[in-house]
Amino acid sequence: MAELLTTAPTGVRVRTLHGTPELQRAASLLRGVWETRPGDDPPIALDLLCAFSHAGCYVGGAYLDGELVGVAAGFLAAGSSLHSHVAGVAAPARGHGVGRALKEHQRAWAADRGLTTVSWTFDPLVRRNAFFNLARLGARVTAYLPDFYGPMSDGLNDGGPSHRLFVTWPVSGGAPHEPSGATFRTIVDETGVVREPAGAPLLRCATPPDVERLRADDPAGARRWREALHAGLGGALDLGYRVTGFTRTGWYLLAEGETR
Repeated sequence: MAELLTTAPTGVRVRTLHGTPELQRAASLLRGVWETRPGDDPPIALDLLCAFSHAGCYVGGAYLDGELVGVAAGFLAAGSSLHSHVAGVAAPARGHGVGRALKEHQRAWAADRGLTTVSWTFDPLVRRNAFFNLARLGARVTAYLPDFYGPMSDGLNDGGPSHRLFVTWPVSGGAPHEPSGATFRTIVDETGVVREPAGAPLLRCATPPDVERLRADDPAGARRWREALHAGLGGALDLGYRVTGFTRTGWYLLAEGETR
């Protein structure tokens, strides 16, 4: 199969990575994105990246002005899917469409192999990731996974439970949901207080503006937010609600008994 190279309108070029030197640079970039300190768990081990690449799984690198600025890696999964296990963009390159370019490259790579979806997990507390995944890409939340990876100490995570949302993105292209002007009952408010759904057909759930900064400045506050979303968002999904969108102001939107 011919090498896949994509170029975004912003000038970001994405291609698959091969060979130990390229994969060493990729692993180093991801450690920088995760702010990994000595003794922390790396976001992905170099030997695993090498195994992924050698076995024909996905390892992609995004370049801007000839410099590696983003990396994503994943493996083939059940249901004709590519599961994207890790993805990161260097801080100076954010805002240049690098993340979108990596995702589009993953989707093209999956399409070339006859796959139907790309899946991944993300921390529901990270507002910018939720907006990117749900509102920009149109990925669909299919599960809430309590403490999915176990305690994680890697620079960005604080060693607490690793609650995650699992999303799938059709290779044919997701259709972002446009929030309606309907009335939503609040299940987690902007201060992190949890409320009961009370059978309302439409719900909304707030997120903290910047949970990563909160973890550094107010660890107890970050833990309260994690517990609030676990109870509010996770509880609503357990009751049969489905995420239908995410607003620019940081709210998950949910509807009773609907799928996207």
